[in-house]
Amino acid sequence: MGFDFPGKEWVTTYIPLASSIALALYVVWDARRPKVGLVNPDIQKDQQKVVHSIDVEDIGEKLSICRCWRSKTFPLCDGVHKVHNRETGDNVGPLRLKRRDVA
Repeated sequence: MGFDFPGKEWVTTYIPLASSIALALYVVWDARRPKVGLVNPDIQKDQQKVVHSIDVEDIGEKLSICRCWRSKTFPLCDGVHKVHNRETGDNVGPLRLKRRDVA
């Protein structure tokens, strides 16, 4: 059992095989790469614009606001940006609000 195909048989066998493998690898790669364009993947997509308000008095001592748009507790950060950053190579983190000690 060998791969000794002389002449046209080699071309008609290996070029379609190599093309099929290349196409399969591209399809797998394309499905896994991050899609560019939308910042908000799925939060309140039925709304024209997503807006949240938080009263300063309700902040408490500190608060982390999500900036990656993937938090299950949006607009509050739940730390999911760490997974997003690992998967995409991004470097996004939350906006942290902290109340100053008034002496």
